[in-house]
Amino acid sequence: MSLDEVEYRERRAQARGLQRALEALRDDLVRRSDATMEGWEGLVRRPEFLPSARNLADYLALRRGDLVPFQAPLASLGLSSLGRAEAHVRPSIDAVLASLAMIGGEGIASYPTVETFAAGPARLAARRDALFGARREAPRSRVMVTLPTEAAFSPDLVAALIAAGADCMRINCAHDNPDVWAAMIGQVRQAAMKAGRRVPVQMDIEGPKLRVEALSESVEETGRLFEGDRFEVVETLAHDADLPQIRLSHPALMEAMVEGGAIWINDGKLRAKILKVRPGKVLAEVTSTPSKGAKIKVEKGVNLPGVDLRVPALTEVDLGHLDFVLGHADILGFSFVQTGGDLRALFAELDARSDGGTSRDWPALMLKIETPLSLRNLPGLIVEAGGRVPVGVMIARGDLAVEIGFERLSEIQEEVLWLCEAAEVPVVWATQVLEGMVKEGQASRAEMTDAAMSQRAECVMLNKGPHLVQAVTFLRDVLMRMDRHTSKKSPRLGALGLWHDL
Repeated sequence: MSLDEVEYRERRAQARGLQRALEALRDDLVRRSDATMEGWEGLVRRPEFLPSARNLADYLALRRGDLVPFQAPLASLGLSSLGRAEAHVRPSIDAVLASLAMIGGEGIASYPTVETFAAGPARLAARRDALFGARREAPRSRVMVTLPTEAAFSPDLVAALIAAGADCMRINCAHDNPDVWAAMIGQVRQAAMKAGRRVPVQMDIEGPKLRVEALSESVEETGRLFEGDRFEVVETLAHDADLPQIRLSHPALMEAMVEGGAIWINDGKLRAKILKVRPGKVLAEVTSTPSKGAKIKVEKGVNLPGVDLRVPALTEVDLGHLDFVLGHADILGFSFVQTGGDLRALFAELDARSDGGTSRDWPALMLKIETPLSLRNLPGLIVEAGGRVPVGVMIARGDLAVEIGFERLSEIQEEVLWLCEAAEVPVVWATQVLEGMVKEGQASRAEMTDAAMSQRAECVMLNKGPHLVQAVTFLRDVLMRMDRHTSKKSPRLGALGLWHDL
């Protein structure tokens, strides 16, 4: 027997072994996926979302185990390593099984159709366009812009943003008021009509304020704090306190503090360890600041990394804004959503304001993922929200990085992108994109790389700043260039123009 014949037989045996192992994996996937769908029974009221929920259940079942042992052997046979199966889980496995059966000499198997593979990506693209606007000759990723207050009074600014490539606009309801919001939306609608395009508006309700509410005079006197300095978090500020004192905006923050825990202020610029917890008073010691120290200021955000704050997402302020949002917004940005209970509370409020209408009359819903609890609950949140209304997911990378740790953000945002692709749900890549350019007119190298990586999301959000129009133009150019090379996780092998003559 020749060496070629020996290798041929070994390959056939390898294929048969892989086929048996992959068949067992598929059987387990079906069992687990069916159990997950039973748990979601009744949540999906929109029939068009059922295929998405099923594929998400399949993906969760697939990724429960370690697929690495399969990947190199499958690739050595010229087959898919299942590394890009998010949008079509079962068809991907079935196609590999069909090829393994043929290589292993077990007959001609039936392959999934090309249309089966195309259905999920097509639904995702259609949902992206429905949420953020459809455009020809545009990047695959849409551009969302956070409007500054002056947009309410400047038609030229809004028109310039749309001309530069902004696809949709965002209003942060933590700032300004309904009169200003109405003026902003009027400017957007008018400019969009002149441009001949639909430019959707997202309005983000504020959610619970987790911030520094007040400072003792000694905080101002102390100035910047450095590592080793101590301060107190109190319910009531004292005039004669020995240490700087701060009061927080939400009682849940004080209630959740434990000795040995951490408290971070202003997106983690000041980090402290909790030394002692007493009724109405917490002693903390600064463990990290920038080299020039850090000031504690009113309205700066407060985080307790590693702590699940069981705080309702809807506040009284939000309830007061819902009527306006329901009547004007294309997308409702749901801040601090963490549980199915948060969703059901919002749906009940929208129901009460719909005057006999249905959920089809509601704005689409953007789930802003900014806490560890919302991350853990993300599959259920997607299914329960997507089962009622068109839904998207915003990776709120600022708060999320503080909550889960900066070192984990890159890993987690990848996993959220994969999960949402499996659920056929559009993703917004948000927070500090091209921040240097937006604020100072020039981006850092790291920001340029981040902007390029953002192309894998369906939408990229820019915050407000004096150079916002310039940043929109720059971002759109980066996204267009990246579209030549990648689509989601998949490289696109167009010709390499740089070395064309070699």
